[in-house]
Amino acid sequence: MSAVSKVVLGVSVVLTVSTVAAVHLKQAWDRERLREGVVRDLERLERRKENLRMLEEQRLLTQQLEEERRRREARLHPQDT
Repeated sequence: MSAVSKVVLGVSVVLTVSTVAAVHLKQAWDRERLREGVVRDLERLERRKENLRMLEEQRLLTQQLEEERRRREARLHPQDT
């Protein structure tokens, strides 16, 4: 085997191994990103549920406060009703 063919073979092996390693690392990186996306989606859904629960609490509190205000106004101004 000549020196040139050994160099060509060596370069080919290095390039092939580098390509396989790069593809493997990219796939592992992509899988990790997909898992992180699922976790982020689950966290987002939990935050949304919490926000909806808080919104409903605020609606109930607003209704209670408005009802209480109406009762106070009715007691303070009975001639208006």
